[in-house]
Amino acid sequence: MLITGGTPSSANYHVHHELAHTLFMRVTEIFHSIQGESTFAGLPCVFVRLTGCPLRCTWCDTEYAFFGGTEQSIEDILGRVRSYGCPLVEVTGGEPLAQAETTALLHRLCRDGFTVLLETSGAIDTSTVDPSVRIILDVKCPGSGMTDRMHWPNVERLRPQDEVKFVIQDRIDYEWAKDILHQFHLTDRCPVLFSPVFGTLDPRQLAEWLVEDRLGARLQLQLHKHIWAPDTRGV
Repeated sequence: MLITGGTPSSANYHVHHELAHTLFMRVTEIFHSIQGESTFAGLPCVFVRLTGCPLRCTWCDTEYAFFGGTEQSIEDILGRVRSYGCPLVEVTGGEPLAQAETTALLHRLCRDGFTVLLETSGAIDTSTVDPSVRIILDVKCPGSGMTDRMHWPNVERLRPQDEVKFVIQDRIDYEWAKDILHQFHLTDRCPVLFSPVFGTLDPRQLAEWLVEDRLGARLQLQLHKHIWAPDTRGV
C-alpha cells in the first residue's frame, strides 16, 4: 500500500477568481436542506452537486449525478448559493474534483466567507484545494469495489479540520477500515466516521462493533434518509 506523500504547496491555491464569470461547470443540482452526514449533521446547508464521477462504487446512491446536468458559470453558482442566506455550503457529486474548475469554485466560496465542505472520494489529489476548505475524505473499503483507486497521500495530508469517512458494507469492510485507521493514526489526525451502507448493514450491528473495539470513531447515519424517503432527490 502506498503511504508516501507530501504537504500541499501554498502556490497551488492562487486561482484567478477574476475569471470566474468565464469558467463553466456541469452541475446536477443546487439545493438547501439539512446536512445529513459529517460532524455538521443536522445543520442547514446549501449543497452544490456537481456532475460526473470516475468511480463506480457498488453501493452508490447518487448515480443520477454521473451524467447530464447543466452548464453553469461559477458566478451563477455563487449567486444561487448566496440566495439561500446559509453560511454552510457543501460541494459534492459525483466526484467534485473530477472537474478542474472545482478548485476555483471552492476558493471563491471561501473568499466569500462561507464555511465550505468538500465531499470527495479520495481518488483525486486534494493538494490544490483551498486550505480553508474542510475536506470530508471517503476512504473506499473493499466492498465498494474501488479501493484500488485510492490516492493515499490524500489520507496523509488530513488535518484536524478535515474528516475521514468509511462506508461499511460488512465485517470485512469493518476490519479493513480498522487496519487503515490504525496504520494512518487517523483518530489523532481528525474526526473519523463509520457509516453503514444504507439497507445493507444494520446500524445496530456497526454500533456494537464500534463499542466493543473502542476505536474512537463516530457512528454516522445518513440523517436525510431517515427524514425523507431514501431515494428523494434535492434533500
